[in-house]
Amino acid sequence: MVKEKKIIGRAEVVDLPELGLYNVPAKIDTGAETSVVHCEDMQVLEEGGHMYILAHIAASDDSDETLEIRFPVHRERTVKSSFGQAETRHIFRTKIKIFNELYDIKLSFRDRSAMTYPMLLGRNFIAGKFLVDVSKRDLGQNLR
Repeated sequence: MVKEKKIIGRAEVVDLPELGLYNVPAKIDTGAETSVVHCEDMQVLEEGGHMYILAHIAASDDSDETLEIRFPVHRERTVKSSFGQAETRHIFRTKIKIFNELYDIKLSFRDRSAMTYPMLLGRNFIAGKFLVDVSKRDLGQNLR
């Protein structure tokens, strides 16, 4: 049985429960292959032959609390920015809650402080699950 794809708007509000982040505004970007979430303080560590991402993320915009999170690196990937610059991103696996459902997602961290949205959902996550209606936004809000 084929599951019907949900329609999402150009921007949605999501939760990343394993990161302790809730009500995160996310831009839907079919031009981006991978998904990314804002983080200004991140490093990659090697322990016992395994690579880990250690990050410190603000719990919310109106709090001084910082969350420390640590995930195993799933893979490294070279990504070209919209400006043509190549950079290595460290991808990790976690969960995302959207439309009141929990999904697996592969994410990387990047400093998005200069961007409007702290998160970007790329086509690797969107494909097979959602159709994008760019004339709409926050379609999942009424399900929260």
